[in-house]
Amino acid sequence: MRMTLKNIMTEAGHDVVGEAGDGIQAIEQYKATQPELVTMDITMPEMDGIEALKEIKNFDPNAKIVMCSAMGQQGMVIEAIQSGAADFIVKPFNAERINESIGKVLSR
Repeated sequence: MRMTLKNIMTEAGHDVVGEAGDGIQAIEQYKATQPELVTMDITMPEMDGIEALKEIKNFDPNAKIVMCSAMGQQGMVIEAIQSGAADFIVKPFNAERINESIGKVLSR
């Protein structure tokens, strides 16, 4: 899924500066690179995406994070938005929806 998302973003002209396999790595990557935007799955090993989202927002309240979720995770999506996620995209990925979300979040 990370590869699919990376390919969609790269094809749209975005530079992907890092990838993380779990929530802890996501926090480390954010602190090291402080990208303009983060896309992060809700379901990850070691630390889930919502906890990683909270940690990143604690480190940088202005971080722009788009959460990825599977169908049926509505409760977790609501929690992610309440915790500071700028938007969410649902898997399986749709390139048009991803580009729309990224454009909307980056224009804020």
